[in-house]
Amino acid sequence: MLIITVCAVGMTANVLAASDNRPQAIDHVEVTTGPSVQGGTGRIVFSSVGHEATFRVYSITGQLLKVVKVLADQTVSAELPKGFYIVKCGDQWSRKVVVK
Repeated sequence: MLIITVCAVGMTANVLAASDNRPQAIDHVEVTTGPSVQGGTGRIVFSSVGHEATFRVYSITGQLLKVVKVLADQTVSAELPKGFYIVKCGDQWSRKVVVK
């Protein structure tokens, strides 16, 4: 028996094998594909795996602050003051990000 669970943004695979008809955890593999964003201390980190991505950073009032283009398989960071931001990646998704 093989069970694979896939999430839309980060792909997660849980592989289970059956012995004596009882599931047994064998491995947990996490694969991140596509664009991603992460807040940090004094900066936001943008990554894109597999293809180019354009990120737009907005203040919580909706003002466009930065546009960041990331080439395939690159990671780029942008310095920003402490605060809360909304990051949009094209028409794919938007995320709340905290800069500490």
